[in-house]
Amino acid sequence: MATTTPLLEVRQLAITLQTQRGAVRAVHDVDFTLARGETLGLIGESGCGKSLTALALMGLLPEGAQAAGSIRFDGQELLALSDKALCRLRGNRIGMVFQEPMTALNPVHTIGRQVAEPLRLHQGLTFAQARAEAIALLERVGIDQAAQRFDAYPHQFSGGQRQRITIAMALACGPDLLIADEPTTALDVTLQRQILELIKGLVAERGMALILISHDLGVIAQSVRRTLVMYGGTAVEWGPTRAVFGARAHPYTQGLFAARPQLGTARAAGARLPTIAGTVPELADLPTGCPFAGRCPFTEPACHAALPPAVALDADHEARCIRLKKAP
Repeated sequence: MATTTPLLEVRQLAITLQTQRGAVRAVHDVDFTLARGETLGLIGESGCGKSLTALALMGLLPEGAQAAGSIRFDGQELLALSDKALCRLRGNRIGMVFQEPMTALNPVHTIGRQVAEPLRLHQGLTFAQARAEAIALLERVGIDQAAQRFDAYPHQFSGGQRQRITIAMALACGPDLLIADEPTTALDVTLQRQILELIKGLVAERGMALILISHDLGVIAQSVRRTLVMYGGTAVEWGPTRAVFGARAHPYTQGLFAARPQLGTARAAGARLPTIAGTVPELADLPTGCPFAGRCPFTEPACHAALPPAVALDADHEARCIRLKKAP
């Protein structure tokens, strides 16, 4: 039987940052694949490496950062590409919705010009053609009176509208892969739902692959079929979302769920939600071995020896913990 080549294949991804304390590993030993039309969620606390992983896929790492390992997109090794070659992919075959739309949008250019720019750059459309296509995109993502507001500036829109505009920009050229980095940050619950439904609908409509980054477990549960849990720059658990959320094999995954408020659950007066002990260490202070060692209630000396190997728990469900046993 013929096998389908993944659209995206990440192997042993490692990212090193230059800090005042020297070079530190911000991401290491991250592996995942993504097929066309598939959806993947990245979850974990702030600083766990989710956004850096996404920026590495885009070739937009901070100055001085170095990436190693392999990132293959449609069979092409991205880490070997020149900046010029990466520019031909960014905004064309790979689109990204950034976390904060007010910083992602250029305040001195109209929103119409910014949505139309990738169409002219990558598809060679004339100004009139790009304008017509941009207006259609803005209407598709829910911007009222798009033709009349084509020449408006970012500050003339609300936060939710600006997020819709960044989605239109990311989708302008019909990318094969869409990366959405915390696309509902700072939005109220109603707007969050609208934005998520918009992204899900567009992904299904256009057959795109989706990487959704979020710290919100509810958002991930409702939006993606597969989930990768990150801590300390590495993947600690991954697999089908239902399996990861149902089994919660890794102690860190268990801690994330325990700290989540649940409607309808009675608590004693003054009782607090369970928390994960300690704080996320600085990158330069991450322990050797398992990055969760020390904060984990089950820490033992062997946890500090080496990064635990991945243990297969069920079909496509794996985790890194020395306490886990392989499925028969």
